[in-house]
Formats: sequence, structure tokens, C-alpha cells
Amino acid sequence: MNHKFGIALIGLTLSTAAFAQTKWDLPTAYPASNFHTENITQFASDVDKGSGGKLKITVHSNASLFKAPEIKRAVQGGQAQLGEILLVNYQNEWQMFGADGIPFLADSYDAAWKLYQAQKPVLEKKLAEQGIVLLYTVAWPPQGIFVKKEIASAADLKGVKWRAYSPATARIGELVGAQPVTVQQAELSQAMATGVIESYMSSGSTGYDTKTYEYIKNFYDTQAWLPKNAILMNKKAFDALDKPTQDAVLKAAADAEKRGWDLSKKKNVEYLELLKKNGMTVHVPSAQLKADMKKVGDTMIKEWTEKAGPEGQAVVDAYKKM
Repeated sequence: MNHKFGIALIGLTLSTAAFAQTKWDLPTAYPASNFHTENITQFASDVDKGSGGKLKITVHSNASLFKAPEIKRAVQGGQAQLGEILLVNYQNEWQMFGADGIPFLADSYDAAWKLYQAQKPVLEKKLAEQGIVLLYTVAWPPQGIFVKKEIASAADLKGVKWRAYSPATARIGELVGAQPVTVQQAELSQAMATGVIESYMSSGSTGYDTKTYEYIKNFYDTQAWLPKNAILMNKKAFDALDKPTQDAVLKAAADAEKRGWDLSKKKNVEYLELLKKNGMTVHVPSAQLKADMKKVGDTMIKEWTEKAGPEGQAVVDAYKKM
């Protein structure tokens, strides 16, 4: 090797090392236009700025890098340094992941935030055992009841064809005496158009995205539950960063959490306005309907706590004391 060339090469390597840039991937299952993804994109930009360009995060939206069920394992195994998951999707792995999917346990943004504070220590402990850090969470808009006819109580849902898309939604249908029919979101418009379903529970955003207002004219704003998305981080990848870069990640995450919850509240109001504009009536549930649905919630909390054991009971108790 030419001696001069060798020295030049060493010099080049050193100067590159001084400006070493770390590149991370962040897969999410939601489209780029979704408010969760927009919030994540802002988080990535804040990390870039806060770390002085040392850490670059690439956001892979719409399940383009990993499909929704693969994201948690990808972060755990280090194939991706970060990832976004919907916590309730992992309830079969561990009951506590489903705490924010129990209907009528936390029925407002304030209550959902308190439930998160009660759930957080056990979530962090469990994820730490799997080599994962819980960076932040953001709640989805609250879930209500879309239904063809007007309802004053749960009895009015008896025999109604009810869309089920998860164990919890199927169970609610059973408890109110409706007829649960399994329909995924992609087939929802078709199922409503053909009368396969007459009612379902979801957020205003799903109602708007699927043009539910073309088939169903009533939405009861029960705020039944507010499921959360969580941003997870691989612990080894985080430990490999220098202290200032770690601080930049944590600061950007704290900002993203606050901004995300505020954004969710704002979006919820916007979606309900859009439903009204398109001819849907948004109802405040009657006292009777509220009481009936609370009974359904009590049964489901009891069932969940039996499965989740003492740990689940402790989280529910801590939440109720807040």
C-alpha cells in the first residue's frame, strides 16, 4: 500500500468518526396522515435537532417495515431501535397490556391519563424484563356507540346486529343481548351497506374514515375507553448512546407525549364536528344508558381482574384512589 495513501485513509477515518451519526428505524402500522404518525415525525425531528444531528430516526409508516403484530418483537430483538404499538393488541401475551381496553373503567381523557399513571410502573417493569424501554404513550379518541335507531337504554340494543372486532367488543355485544358479528375495519362499509351490521363501537375517527354517516345516523358519545399507542425503545440501543443524545431522546419523548394527548383531544372534537356536518346526530347518552353500560363495564372489569390476578387488581385499586 502506498504509504501516503495509508496515512490519508487513517486521517479520513478519524474525521468521520468524530462526526459519527447513529441511524435508527421507527416502524408504525398507521398511515403518515394519522395524528399519531404526525406526532412521531415531529418527535424524530426534535431528536435530530436536540442531538445536534447525531441521531437520525427514520419513521416507516403504514406497516411498510414491519406489520403491526411484528413491531414489538422487532424492537425486542433489535431489528428496529424504536416502534409504535397499540397496547391492547398484546393483551393475550399479558393481561396488563389490555387495561386501557376495559370499557367504562376510564371514560374521559383525565381518567385515561390517571389509568396510565397507575399502569405505568408495571408496564415499565414488564417491558424492562424484555429489554424494552417505554418511551411515551398517546391515547386514541374515546369510543362511542354508532347505531341505526335511537336508543335510551341497553335494552334497546337487544337483538341488534353488532359489529365485533376484538374479544372486548364481542363481549359487550353479548352482555347487552345484541348479536355480535365479526367484521374488520376494511369490510365495515360493505357490512353496513348490506345490513350485516346495524351498530358498533369505535371512535369518531373510525366513523368518519369509513363514512359510517352514509348508513348509520346516531352516535352515542359514551367515551367507553381510550386505548393507547405506545412508543417502545430497545434498551441496548439507548444504552449505546452518549449522555447528551440520551437526554435529547428523553426530552423529545416527554414533549411528544404531552403534544400527542392534546392533539388527540383536539382531533376528537374535529371528528365529531365532521360527523355532524355529514348528517349524523351526536347524542349525550341518557342516564339510563350510562347506568346500563356501567354495569357491563363492572362485569368486564371483574372478568379482566380475575385473569390479570393480584397485579391487575392492584392497578385498578391504584387508579381508583387517584
